[in-house]
Amino acid sequence: QVQLVESGGGLVQAGGSLRLSCAASGRSLGLNIRGWFRQALGKEREFVAAINWGGTSTYYAGSLKGRFTISKDNAKNTVYLQMNSLKPEDTAVYYCAAGYSERRINDKTNYNYWGQGTQVTVSS
Repeated sequence: QVQLVESGGGLVQAGGSLRLSCAASGRSLGLNIRGWFRQALGKEREFVAAINWGGTSTYYAGSLKGRFTISKDNAKNTVYLQMNSLKPEDTAVYYCAAGYSERRINDKTNYNYWGQGTQVTVSS
């Protein structure tokens, strides 16, 4: 079993920054892709970013590239999401996810494990 625990969410003014963390524990060997998704109230969960665990490849939702940066610390088994120039429309619950396959990076069904989510609220 794998556990993913997110942290770092909170309330921030528009234009501000937040860094989310996702620490993995348990049998995480073989989980080749780690991703971030978000779900705003009343909307579908959407892809934000992903990173290849064994390499350096990163992937982003087109609209977020340039403001959001995903990174990792293999030694700490932790993935980060740096979010800059935040906008009110970034308000959502942000979920960390991990999966074995790298075939459908932006598809939530590709991921096998999920964290509990962390709330990010951006005020105008």
